[in-house]
Amino acid sequence: MNLICLVKFVPDVDNFTYDYENNVLIRDTSRLQLNPDDACAVAFALKIKAAEPDTFVEVVTMAPDKVAPHMEDLLRIGVDRGSLISDTLFAGSDTWVTASVLSRYLSDRDYDVILTGTHAIDGDTSHIPAQVGACLGLNQLSGIISIDPERFDENAAVCDVETESEVSTYEMGLPAILSVTRESRYRLPYPSRKDLERDVSERLRVISNRDLGFAPDQVGLAGSRTKVIKTYTKEFDTKDRIVVRADDAGVDFVYDFLKQKGFV
Repeated sequence: MNLICLVKFVPDVDNFTYDYENNVLIRDTSRLQLNPDDACAVAFALKIKAAEPDTFVEVVTMAPDKVAPHMEDLLRIGVDRGSLISDTLFAGSDTWVTASVLSRYLSDRDYDVILTGTHAIDGDTSHIPAQVGACLGLNQLSGIISIDPERFDENAAVCDVETESEVSTYEMGLPAILSVTRESRYRLPYPSRKDLERDVSERLRVISNRDLGFAPDQVGLAGSRTKVIKTYTKEFDTKDRIVVRADDAGVDFVYDFLKQKGFV
């Protein structure tokens, strides 16, 4: 099988820079990490590859070129090919533009399944998998907590999806887009000691807009249909603190306070 994993490298929530003029994250200067749900998608693909060595796994991301070392780390644990879609023209792209760029690249690829995460911790719109599915004419399923490896082949996949009230089992005809969550608990393997410094650069390809052929006004901020009007930092009100003794006067004060607030 040919499995393609769409992944996103997200800013460290404790260390990121924001462009307040354009209302976008500055990803070029932020410390990035692999999105947790997407890590589970790659982990499942590698699990299938471990059982079926002929399986070919490709990881695709649209990101600044600074993520190249992170992509190489995935190649060192068993991914066959890394494809980094990177161009300064793509900076500030909304989910629609991102999905359009990814879809144009994927339209020329051979695959049986596209695996993604369901949520991203830096925005969590969950738009990309469904939008890529719409662009490519593929069915897409989100919220997957388990994919049955015994019923996963070129024709169909059987998946468990968790909602707020129940777990449902679906059978999806393939090709399709399957989006897992971190609740799936698929875990990436660790690289072996001998692979930690292995040169894998020949298996990482960088794709620019020269390869994809978008007009400048179709991508980035210019091509984005979603516009952030304003951002602000949430402010928390400072509450007055009242300390009372654990005596009759303190008990009476607390009782009167709760009665005033309507709790008793």
